[in-house]
Amino acid sequence: MAVRSLLVKLKRNKVHLEPLTTWRFITSRASGMKPFSKSLINKDDELGSNILRLKSPRRSSAAVIQNWVDSGHKVTVSELRFISRQLLKFKRYNHALEILTWMETQNSFQMSAADHAIILELITKVRSLTEAEVYFARIRNSASQKAACLPLLRGYVKERAVDKAEALMERLSGLGLIVSPHPFNEMMKLYMATSEYNKVNLVIMQMKQNKIPRNVLSYNLWMNASAETSGISLVEMVYQEMLSDKSVEAGWSSLCTLANTYIKAGLVRKAHLALKHAEKKLSICNRLGYFFLITLYVSLNDKKAVLRLWEANKAVGGRIPCANYMCVLSCLVKLGDLIEAKRIFIEWESNCQNYDIRVSNVLLGAYMRNGLIKEAEMLHLHTLERGGHPNYKTWEILMEGWANSKNMDKAIDALKKGLPMLKHCDWRPSHGVLLAITEHFENHGNLGDASRYLKVIHHSGLASLPLYKSLLKMHLSAQKPPFDILEMMEKDKIEMDDETSRLVQALTYKTNDVFNHNGSLQRLEETS
Repeated sequence: MAVRSLLVKLKRNKVHLEPLTTWRFITSRASGMKPFSKSLINKDDELGSNILRLKSPRRSSAAVIQNWVDSGHKVTVSELRFISRQLLKFKRYNHALEILTWMETQNSFQMSAADHAIILELITKVRSLTEAEVYFARIRNSASQKAACLPLLRGYVKERAVDKAEALMERLSGLGLIVSPHPFNEMMKLYMATSEYNKVNLVIMQMKQNKIPRNVLSYNLWMNASAETSGISLVEMVYQEMLSDKSVEAGWSSLCTLANTYIKAGLVRKAHLALKHAEKKLSICNRLGYFFLITLYVSLNDKKAVLRLWEANKAVGGRIPCANYMCVLSCLVKLGDLIEAKRIFIEWESNCQNYDIRVSNVLLGAYMRNGLIKEAEMLHLHTLERGGHPNYKTWEILMEGWANSKNMDKAIDALKKGLPMLKHCDWRPSHGVLLAITEHFENHGNLGDASRYLKVIHHSGLASLPLYKSLLKMHLSAQKPPFDILEMMEKDKIEMDDETSRLVQALTYKTNDVFNHNGSLQRLEETS
């Protein structure tokens, strides 16, 4: 039965309901752009400062440069390149593209091949891949074509555009512009992403035929593809070929790739040996390898190795990033050691300069999932005292934990605080929790709160048939007409199933009975 016809029928019966009031949720402050804490531009460089002060991407950096030149000031290519690099650091791609595009229009400026490559890459980010293709077609200089082909190819890889990527490679190969392994590596990434593993071997054959040197990434991709098509024996053969290639040094990343194939094949001993060898290849100048190994040791359930590498990573200079703390905490949580996780969390707290709520969220989630509600609540209060600002994930963890432990009042409060964040991210509360709250109202016969709750959920774009169905049951039990519910269902384009249709039909009959009964009483009073 269509929702619209039911609405018409109820309106015909002149059913009037009191308007539902909405909850007043706590609103989050809109976060503005952070100011530049320390100027990256020389104090005397007024042009650079003016451009960096542009906050809205709608304001043109090209216009600032043109005004500067029109006022009689001089500007150099190196100065504009420097400003554009600073903008790229802050991901202000549109302003950087405007500067480089303005440079290109000046006859007195000589654009380099690198300039063309950066422009094309920025076009794919700011505008579209189609516009990047048009720009690439306009490039006439072979050196610039060679430089710009890689960002265009990366664009095709990102879009999984196999045909276009293959056509570009064929065209560039015909012009003799491919002399490095990088475009071939991009093609192998594309074939891995599209599960065309056999084509990876064809790329390697083409590299050998054209005498293109393989680099570490080439061999790593080749090993991964070989594991998918031919198994361990071919992977080991590829690794041995890498060892015999004097132009390449097998480092920790290749040994991690080898170890990962062993783990997937269930060859635990060989995986351990490969990782032990990889540990010897780690550098005290970069942390990345330590955390690749840590995650692989988690797959082997080797907590001792995880802690060993965590301590070893401290030999690398500089402050340990929050992302690394999150990684090791997640690994220890996965291994079930919350005591060690708490110890490292306290270690992070003692060294952190800015309280990153994402770090505490890892431990908070572990407590809630393991039913340690008291510990989770204490940690949450502690983070607030330390100046932490809960994000959507914080409220999601608390909401789900409290809902699972049947502490529905707290779950509802967490939902209230989390919903305003829908405006600023792609997060959506889990349907299971939303339904659990609705059923809580239903079980307690609280029709007023349930109606207000569902109206808020409806306005947030989160309503679903099970939620509406629960509220319809409550209306039927209370013999209240469902006029507002049907209007919301129509706006949400909810398709009713048989059970919902029967509920609405039953409510319609009840509404008619109540309306007719009230009308009879009114006429009786008038005659008496």
